[in-house]
Amino acid sequence: MELTSTLLLEIKELYVNYGGIQALQDINITINSGEVVTLIGANGAGKSTTLRAISKIVNPRKGKIFYRGRDITRRQAHEVVRLGIAHSPEGRRVLARQTVLDNLELGAYIRSNLTEVKADLDRQFELFPRLAERRQQLAGTLSGGEQQMLAIARALMSRPKLLLLDEPSLGLAPAIVREIFSIIQNLRTTGVTILLVEQNASLALQTADRGYVLEAGHITLTGAASDLLKDERVKQAYLG
Repeated sequence: MELTSTLLLEIKELYVNYGGIQALQDINITINSGEVVTLIGANGAGKSTTLRAISKIVNPRKGKIFYRGRDITRRQAHEVVRLGIAHSPEGRRVLARQTVLDNLELGAYIRSNLTEVKADLDRQFELFPRLAERRQQLAGTLSGGEQQMLAIARALMSRPKLLLLDEPSLGLAPAIVREIFSIIQNLRTTGVTILLVEQNASLALQTADRGYVLEAGHITLTGAASDLLKDERVKQAYLG
C-alpha cells in the first residue's frame, strides 16, 4: 500500500462479529493527519466497535486496518499504543482506587524517558487545571466531567498521533460538555488527529471536519461535516 503525504489511517472492507452477530460489515474509512473525523449513528450501529477494532480490543473477521501505511490488522493492543494510537473509552474506565496522578502515569506505561513523562504530566495539568487541583485525589471520587477529563488526559500521556474518543459527552451536564468539546478543539492545534464517536450528532458534526453515518453496521453516508449537518436524512434521523 502506498502512503500519501497526509493519510494517517485507512480501514478497508472491515467486518467484525460478536459470536454469531455481525457488528460491522464492509466498513471503509480514511482519516488524514490533523483531521477531526466523527462517526454518528444510533445506539448499536457499530460506532464503538469500529474504535475497538482499531485499538485491537476486538479482532476483525475480515478486512484490513492500515496506520501510517503499515498493516496493523493483527497487531496486539499494546503494539498499537506504541505505534501512536490511544483510546479513551466509553464510560471513562478510570482506575477508581488510584489517584489522578497514578492514572496519568499509567497512561505513559509504554514510555521510559521520565523527563519527557514529567513534561507531559505538566502539559496535561495545564490543559486540565481541575486535574492539577485534584492530582492526589482518588479517581473514583471525581465528578463525571472530571473523570472524562482524566480519561482523555490519560490517553494523551502515551503521546498519540491518533486519539480515539468514544462518547466523551455521555452523562455530562451541558456546561461540562461545552468545556470538554472546547478541549477537543484545542487538541487539534497540538497535532493530534481525532476519531470521535459521539451521541450528540449536532455537536459532533459542528466539531469535525468530516463524518461517517453508521446504520446497523454499515456506512450509509459520508462527507464534509458541514454538508452532513445540512443533509435532510441526517437531520431527520439524528438532529431532531
